[in-house]
Amino acid sequence: MHTLPAMGLEALKTKNVLLCVGGSIAAYKAGEVARLLVKAGARVRVAMTASAQRFVAPLTFQALTGERVSTDLFDAAQELAAGHISLADWADLVVVAPATAELLGSARLGLAHDVVLATLLAARAPVLMAPAMNERMWANAATQENVGVLRARGVRFVGPDAGEMAEAGHAGVGRMAEPEAIALAAASCLGARDLAGVRVVVTAGPTREHLDPVRFLSNPSTGRMGFALAEAARDRGADVTLVTGPVELASPPGVRVVRITTADELLAAVRVACAGARALVMAAAVADQRPETRAAHKVKKPAGPEDVRLVRTPDVLQTLAAEWGAAKPVVVGFAAETENVVANARAKLAAKGLDLVVANDVSAPGAGFAADTNAATLVDAAGEEPIALTSKRALAERIWDRVAALL
Repeated sequence: MHTLPAMGLEALKTKNVLLCVGGSIAAYKAGEVARLLVKAGARVRVAMTASAQRFVAPLTFQALTGERVSTDLFDAAQELAAGHISLADWADLVVVAPATAELLGSARLGLAHDVVLATLLAARAPVLMAPAMNERMWANAATQENVGVLRARGVRFVGPDAGEMAEAGHAGVGRMAEPEAIALAAASCLGARDLAGVRVVVTAGPTREHLDPVRFLSNPSTGRMGFALAEAARDRGADVTLVTGPVELASPPGVRVVRITTADELLAAVRVACAGARALVMAAAVADQRPETRAAHKVKKPAGPEDVRLVRTPDVLQTLAAEWGAAKPVVVGFAAETENVVANARAKLAAKGLDLVVANDVSAPGAGFAADTNAATLVDAAGEEPIALTSKRALAERIWDRVAALL
């Protein structure tokens, strides 16, 4: 069962949220979305496509919300009050979870052949969609075009996430965002866009330092934390540049993405991106050393021992801090530690002149690399704020809460 942090959810209280459920195996998660929205104080009604009802019974949502579920565009009782129009008028926010590939395409075309699509067509409230589909369907050019058009019309998106699919043997980007992340994104839609127009830079993923064309030094960072930060800032109205190392994540729509490989490239890209930016969040896991020389061709296995001489890579934050002087943006660093977590974070805060350090124990279950969740301690000059294990999107929202306050 999912829990929600208290911060950032006040916007849901007493609001009317219409949850539209599409026909995907992920529909079972929509029940948890409904529960979390209700728990946060929202009044929730549900509309379901015919396909969704083959995965989850309407009675489930009726029990969770205490409201009658809309399932049929031609329900005589509902149509006496123009059911889909009354739902559209009632809603302060429409959440579509799961949003299937078919539903995205139909919404893009303005079709209205069921209660969900007709309500979307009539709605004047903000719309938040949580896509869910096979990774190949998500990557298809038609789906990406549909998402781009909907986003241009003002529709907001949360997810999809990377991970295993319902189909055996399939994995990638396409899994519906976790219910907690959807509820937080819903609150963001209704809350103040406190970063509207603010230029921010986020870094993500690992760097790679090559020994030869096929071997390199790196780390297990997947970039998920940095991508969650970029998406959360975008949804709060920021103008976001994401500088990312090599990852297997699709570029977030509505975010300017710069892809790099080495620490030197990261420094150069961040230097350019930060011109005029008011905040930098350094979530990238930067390699501290690189080989002194890089072989032009693959090095063959030697007969005996082999030594590799390493040299330090540039310290991105210290280098930029010296260049910025007093005109620096708000800067947030990350400290991935395995011991003395807070003490090491506080030392980093002082040594690099940071405004905030996000410290986490990467050896702790669920809080290390390649996890969908994270736990951290936010460290600044005033003290420490522990954040219990939660989704990376939830942690990202809390980090931006702190950045917005500093701005």
